[in-house]
Amino acid sequence: MIKRILLIAALAFSLPALADSNAPWGSAKQLDIEYSKQRVVYDTAVKTEGALTSVLDRTSYLSLLNGADPFDNKIVIVLHGDVIPFFAIKNYARYKALMDRAQSLSVGGTIEFRMCKLAAQSLGYQARDIHGFVSMVPMGDAEIVRLQHEGFAYMR
Repeated sequence: MIKRILLIAALAFSLPALADSNAPWGSAKQLDIEYSKQRVVYDTAVKTEGALTSVLDRTSYLSLLNGADPFDNKIVIVLHGDVIPFFAIKNYARYKALMDRAQSLSVGGTIEFRMCKLAAQSLGYQARDIHGFVSMVPMGDAEIVRLQHEGFAYMR
């Protein structure tokens, strides 16, 4: 019995030595999964251009993975907090590339932008101050809750 335990222990200690020291568990498995019919709400209150670019990248890729079909898929980006000034008309020259990209994502109807009116007003913005591809909702948090009740998955 003791010989058996010693043999198992020796094998256990020698296995990591046999593996690549930089990848002791090998490489990740790639799963081929098809996605469809997803409804997602992104809670977006980011502060930087890079962070907003990341949100746009993620939503764009999710839309593509789902076939970009507005009848089967819907992504709503709810905007509030520090992200609001990016969408202000007066800041268009400064954030032109970012806003052109955001607007282009909204064209097919799969991705929508909705802004918290309460948050916008607290920053001094009215609907007339925000780009036309954005819809104002009374309150961002309430919109997120409403969409979740309609079956939308929550993403931050």
